[in-house]
Amino acid sequence: MKIVAVEAIPFAVPYRKPLRFASGEVHTAEHVLVRVHTGDGIVGVAEAPPRPYTYGETQTSIRAVIDTLFAPGIIGLSVFERERIHAVLDRTVANPTAKAALDMACWDAIGRALGTGVSELLGGWTDRMRVSHMVGFAPDDVMVAEALRMRDEHGVRTFKVKVGRRPVSLDTGACRALRTALGDDVELYVDGNRGWTASEATRALDEMADLGLTLSEELVPADQVLGRRRLTAHTRVPTVADESVTRPGEVTRELLDGAATMISIKTARTGFTGSQRVLHLCEGLGAEVVMGNQIDGQIGTVCTVAFGAAHRSSSARAGELSNYLDMVDDLLTEPLRITGGELCVPTGPGLGIEIDPDKLARYRTDL
Repeated sequence: MKIVAVEAIPFAVPYRKPLRFASGEVHTAEHVLVRVHTGDGIVGVAEAPPRPYTYGETQTSIRAVIDTLFAPGIIGLSVFERERIHAVLDRTVANPTAKAALDMACWDAIGRALGTGVSELLGGWTDRMRVSHMVGFAPDDVMVAEALRMRDEHGVRTFKVKVGRRPVSLDTGACRALRTALGDDVELYVDGNRGWTASEATRALDEMADLGLTLSEELVPADQVLGRRRLTAHTRVPTVADESVTRPGEVTRELLDGAATMISIKTARTGFTGSQRVLHLCEGLGAEVVMGNQIDGQIGTVCTVAFGAAHRSSSARAGELSNYLDMVDDLLTEPLRITGGELCVPTGPGLGIEIDPDKLARYRTDL
């Protein structure tokens, strides 16, 4: 099971509509398919979604760091030697999604070799998760129509609303419109992508105090240390750290500083190995988690649901598992299906998925 080759293949799939939020907008999923080949002929796969406005990575930088630094360092190691693999990856700072994709591709290869699903290897708690859908910036009536469609067509009853615009009334009004249209039995929470100051976020949460919001995520940038503390102390809505917690040390800092009360885990950012470390740290500190989304395609979504369903605490809340529906196509032979507001973990060894070679040939951008 020694690694003999690593591929970082760029591909681009258009979104059905631009996805807009406080830190930027995206029109095309310009991702990287990572494939880890072993000497036994097994190939593990994963997906790296670059987010330059969040982590500084681009499609080009992900390919470059994998091809020139990571692949030469891990070729010759066994996919089972995860600690040694991470020792190689950790010599280079940052580059979280490149590292995460390599980690998850190795786990996929391990599962395929053992004939066991990755979700079972990670913990095997359940075989599905409830789905949360992200509603991005748009006029109120468009946001409401999207949420109603997701509820009626897919049974989704949890919605993450992007906020962070100025004036804050744009977003407080949108949340109020969503609550009015969806009723009280649907869960709403907000994600600011660091778009507001602490005073703006405090005012916004006060204005929405009667809407029954369940979470507030990254309303304020991480470097506004005192502001984040004041906001968390002021509100009864749990505050979720996301972009500010790319590794376990940052998780500890945010929780112990009182800057957040919950943590968003993204397998696209911390892989399976790092995500498990974050999850266990949160369990030890008594902090809840939510499974987040990096605007992943179907490959990344499978990784999220596989990890989230594997553990009791990460499966307790709805996971952000529907962003792939915003893409016009994907690379899998068997598309994912959200039914009754839930997404099941694919069955089969490893991640339980296969890449469609024709679709990969159509959407890859390096040929």
